[in-house]
Amino acid sequence: MQLNQLIDQTWLKPTATREEIIKLCREAKQYQFWSVCVNPVWVKLAKQQGVRACTVIGFPLGSNTTEVKIAESIKALEDKADELDMVINLGWLKDRKNRLIKNEIGLIKKTAGNRIVKVIIETAYLTKEEKVLAAKLAKVSGADFVKTSTGFGPGGATVEDVKLLRGVVGPGFGVKASGGIKTRVQAEALVKAGANRIGSSSGVEICG
Repeated sequence: MQLNQLIDQTWLKPTATREEIIKLCREAKQYQFWSVCVNPVWVKLAKQQGVRACTVIGFPLGSNTTEVKIAESIKALEDKADELDMVINLGWLKDRKNRLIKNEIGLIKKTAGNRIVKVIIETAYLTKEEKVLAAKLAKVSGADFVKTSTGFGPGGATVEDVKLLRGVVGPGFGVKASGGIKTRVQAEALVKAGANRIGSSSGVEICG
């Protein structure tokens, strides 16, 4: 796959306007990006522009209740979202509440059906051991991808983290690198490390 076809062209700013989302969708079509990634309120508009739409669940902290995350997922799917990027409950992870995490991810995947579910683990908050655990939980719970970052945490995607996650989940599972990816050199290094999806608001700059 060409690099452009791995990119979720992303605009998750709280100040995002209708015109900015339409511009994002135009860019996605022009550059043939995989999808646009937008906040839930913009999913319907993005789909009206004729692009694949990814949206976020429990974003950006992951601390919503499971019931709220499921409700968000249902609404996003009603609006025709193609993919859901959900934030893991980081407190549960640090408390080793593995059963609760698996239950939450599993319920959201069940809700999504054949739609792709990515689990954002916000690597910058985690120890190596916690990153490994989070990736294992995402995989055994039925998700399709593990994703490095929201872009709102204290750090973004690194080659080291992508290599680690790919090593944990193996070759048949998705790894999405996101957060702070602004250049083609960065994106290519992350793909070489094992990422098969790139989340960035700089897709045009990366592929232009």
